[in-house]
Amino acid sequence: MAVIKSIKSELERLRLFRLKMPSDEGLTKERKSAANVICIASGKGGTGKSILATNLAYLRARQGQRVLLVDFDAGMANAHLLLGVVPKYDLGHVMLGEVLAHEALADGPCGMKLLSGGVGRHSLVSPTRRQLDRLFRALHPLESDFDLVIIDHGAGMGYATVAHLAATSTLLLVTNPEVTALSDGYALYKRANMVNPEIKVGLVMNRCASEAEASSAWDRFRGASQRFLGHAPQYIGWIPADSSVSRSIARREPVTLMDPSSPAGHAIEAVANWTPIDFARTQRPFYARARSALR
Repeated sequence: MAVIKSIKSELERLRLFRLKMPSDEGLTKERKSAANVICIASGKGGTGKSILATNLAYLRARQGQRVLLVDFDAGMANAHLLLGVVPKYDLGHVMLGEVLAHEALADGPCGMKLLSGGVGRHSLVSPTRRQLDRLFRALHPLESDFDLVIIDHGAGMGYATVAHLAATSTLLLVTNPEVTALSDGYALYKRANMVNPEIKVGLVMNRCASEAEASSAWDRFRGASQRFLGHAPQYIGWIPADSSVSRSIARREPVTLMDPSSPAGHAIEAVANWTPIDFARTQRPFYARARSALR
C-alpha cells in the first residue's frame, strides 16, 4: 500500500507540474516585452568565462537593467561562488519540477538574479533530450521578466550548449592566447555558425600579458577563421592578466564591484558596453527556438 501511495503521489506531482508549465501555444505567442538573450561560451575550460559572465551581469544590473544570469555549466556551476550567493535551488530542481523557474532565482549584487547550475548533479551533466525540453519550457516564462538574460555555458559543445547556440542571436566567445584555448574556441565558433548561420559573435581575448600578446593571438584566430570559414567574429577587445581578479574571487564578489579602477575592471566594463548586447533578441522566443533545435 505504501508503494502504491508513493506512485500516486508522484503522478499527482507530475500532473500539477505540467499544469504549471506554459503551453506550446503560449511559447509561440508574440511577447509583449522580451529580454535580450546572450550566450557566453569558451570551448575550453579555464579561460575565465564565468568571471566575465558574472561581471557583465553585475555591470548591466548597475546600469538599471533587470538582469538574469543562468549558470548552464550544469553540475559544475561556480557563478554562485563568484557572486557570494548561496542558492536554495538550482536548474536541477527546475528540471525535475520541484520548483518553478522564478522560485529558483537567487539575489545577486545590485539587484541581479542568478539561476544556479547546481553542483554534482549527474542529470544536469548529461541530460536527455526530453529532460532539456522540459527544462527549456520551464525557463521560457523568465524571458518576459528581464531586460537581459545571460547564459554562461560550461566548456565544450554539449547538447544543451549547441541547442542554445542554435537559438541565440548573439554569442560572446571567450578565449586566451594559449594554443589549446584558441583551437577549442575556433571549433566552437565553427560549430555555432553551422547550427546558426545568422549568429552574431564577438570575441574577447582574456588573461593576456600585454596588448601585443592579445593582438597576436587575435591575428591567429582571425587568420584561421577567414582561411577555412570565410569569415571571423568581431574582436571586442582584451582583458589583462590582473591579480585583482584573483583577489575578487577570494572575496567572492565581481572585480568590477571590488576594484572597478583595476586594469581588468576597466577592460571588462568596455566589454560590457558591446553594442550587440542591446539588440540580442530573435523574432521567436529564445527558448521556443532552443526547443526546436532539440528536435
